[in-house]
Amino acid sequence: MSTASLRIQRLKVLLAGVFSQLLCIGIARFAYTPLLPVMQQQTWMGDADGGWLAALNYAGYMLGAVLAALIHSIYIKDTLYRIGLVLAVITTVGMALTDNFWLWAGLRFIAGLSSSAAMLLASGLILHWLMHHRQRGELGIHFAGLGLGIVLAAVAVEFMLSRSLDWQAQWWIFGLLGAVLLVPAWHWLPRPVKPVAGARAELPAAMPPSRTFMYLMLPAYFCAGYGYVINATFIVTIVEREPLLAGMGNWTFAVVGLAAAPAVMLWDLIARRVGYLGALVIAMSIQVVGIVLPAITANLAVVMLSAVLYGGTFLGCVSLVLTMAGKLYPASPARLMGQMTLAYGAAQIFAPALTGVLAETSGHYTLGLWLASGFVLLGAVLLAYLRQVDQTAQRLDAEAKALAVAR
Repeated sequence: MSTASLRIQRLKVLLAGVFSQLLCIGIARFAYTPLLPVMQQQTWMGDADGGWLAALNYAGYMLGAVLAALIHSIYIKDTLYRIGLVLAVITTVGMALTDNFWLWAGLRFIAGLSSSAAMLLASGLILHWLMHHRQRGELGIHFAGLGLGIVLAAVAVEFMLSRSLDWQAQWWIFGLLGAVLLVPAWHWLPRPVKPVAGARAELPAAMPPSRTFMYLMLPAYFCAGYGYVINATFIVTIVEREPLLAGMGNWTFAVVGLAAAPAVMLWDLIARRVGYLGALVIAMSIQVVGIVLPAITANLAVVMLSAVLYGGTFLGCVSLVLTMAGKLYPASPARLMGQMTLAYGAAQIFAPALTGVLAETSGHYTLGLWLASGFVLLGAVLLAYLRQVDQTAQRLDAEAKALAVAR
């Protein structure tokens, strides 16, 4: 393959990931966020119901993470990726066909399962292609699709509301748009090619993390997941319920996506300077501020700043962790990606349900926001300690090697 054709193929592979994110995350997952207040106004849905549906969506995503961790065959993962694309379209259309809670619950669960196709399976497949073609194994462009998906969901709902379309019509339109996005997401990511007999791609050796790393990284990423899911699920509803901010909910969500899309590539650059753990500590520390600001004031400028800080960091955390998994296990990144995502996803199951119940009881989301920011702060502290331990271990290892050479 010539250099020019390799560049074109690389771009198409990365764009396939972007389109999969637009479909499986932007539509199948995040269209629910700007549509939540619309559905609450036009159906029987309350805060607790909205929280439970979000929790079931993340439970489906967590099941997808388990499958990604257990399945070793790259060919099976490719097949499941394509099934996930189809399920994303079907579950989106299905939301328009009923207003039964249990049917919605099943659809949101399956939609969550499909979203793991873009976040985990596509990530692993793209990393596999990049490394086997000796390309830089960074996923910033791929994950930019998630930020663009948020923008797509927010702007689409705002546009459809201006046309006085009800919640069912909006789900239908999202389903049709998803069917269009499925085409490049399917065709531009090549199916894994079986290696020619006697030929073997040279991949970097695996660098399994220590037990200490896993003991600290998993709870830290759990905390990150708790903080992420509250704003991702309720930010539009939180903003719309403030009298001074009515009508700005979808635009706030769009700002989150606009901040997230380029930020993932920025965090790649930061990680090159300070390492993955250092970049994660910085990102989560900033995210604490972004999460808690709407609980402090309803000033529009401050809320928009909150959207920028939150959007500019939450996706960076995900991209950094999953890329780090690819560096540690270049031949089979999905296993560690799955383990990390299980920790991240566990928080996403009960956090929205708990927050919905607290909001229905208290009449506002303030407590939920403070709780989420506290979790993220705890995660940042754990990662800062892990970074210190990791640097100490590297220094001692270097000193031991130098001593051995001197002898």
